[in-house]
Formats: sequence, C-alpha cells, structure tokens
Amino acid sequence: MAFVDSEVSDGTQADQDALSVKIVVAGGFGVGKTTFVGAVSEIEPLRTEALMTEASTNVDDLSMLPEKRTTTVAMDFGRITLAEDLVLYLFGTPGQNRFWFMWDDITRGAIGAVVLVDTRRLADCFGAIDYVEQRGIPFVVALNAFNGVQEHDVEDVRDALQVGPEVPFVVTDARERESVKVVLVTLVEHAMSLIQHPS
Repeated sequence: MAFVDSEVSDGTQADQDALSVKIVVAGGFGVGKTTFVGAVSEIEPLRTEALMTEASTNVDDLSMLPEKRTTTVAMDFGRITLAEDLVLYLFGTPGQNRFWFMWDDITRGAIGAVVLVDTRRLADCFGAIDYVEQRGIPFVVALNAFNGVQEHDVEDVRDALQVGPEVPFVVTDARERESVKVVLVTLVEHAMSLIQHPS
C-alpha cells in the first residue's frame, strides 16, 4: 500500500468520498505517543500537553525520562492519507492512569490501536494491552527504539507481555516518519484481515 500526501498527483484535493478511519495510539506514560502522532501527521497535530509540576513528582515516575517536561492531559490528534481513498485519523491517549477515564471516548469507533512500548519500562504498557484486548480492538505492538536502539529480541518481549502470535509486533522509531508509516500500514492490514477472516 503506497503512501501519498493529502493532495493527489495532479494537485487536486483527494476525493471527498475517501474512507476515513480512526486509529488510537496508546501506551504508558512517556512512551512516545505524542512524538509518534507528530512524526507522521500531514497536518499540524493537535496536542493537549501541559507542563509537569511538582504536584506530579510523587505520581509520575521520571527516573527513565529525566528530560520530560510536559504530559498529555487529554489526547493528541493527527491525520495521514494512506491512499487517495483512505485517510487515517490518529488519536493519542494520555498515558497516566488518572486520565484513563477518557479512553472509552477516545477509542470509540476506532478500527484498531497501536500499543507503543518502551522496553525499558514494560510494566507501563500492560494497562493499554489489557484495555484493547478486553474490548476486542484489533491492535499491533510497536516497540519504540529509544536512541535508535532496540535492546531486546521481539519474541522475548512478546513472551514477557504474554501476547499471542496473532498480534503483529513491529520495531519502530517514533521520531521517524517512515518508521511510523510502517506501523500504521501493519495495523490497517491486520485490522482488515480480521474483518475479512473473523475467528
């Protein structure tokens, strides 16, 4: 499946009848969801970030994220055109447990989810995986290679997360547009295969 910009090759806008689908980008606190959406969005992404304050120091673990200064308090929103007739709308969830009451609204109507994982903090993604599994939302697991390095074997991570072989795993760099595109194509193909061949 080829990626195109929001305009087709002759410069006209893509067909107004294009199929639009909703994808959720979920995961733990500070895993890279905002970066993921921003790296691939063809529009200026909507971000609902707030400065972190001392009030969160006893709640949010920043030991692996010493440079983090802001956090998503509602959602991130972006858009990417995969083909002339397919537009994806990306919704990034907030990562902290105290904001999970919004997840039902954010995920409503989504065809699938990307669960973004920082393998240095595997426990932070268990909640997101449980959420999408319990609601039957098709998902892929994207291992975010911080500093461009993925230190763990994919199958070892799959075993640690106790996720079955039917769920695709992809190594990605949430900062790199082309890498993020691969994750989104994998998710769309996975969701379509489940629709065409339900278990």
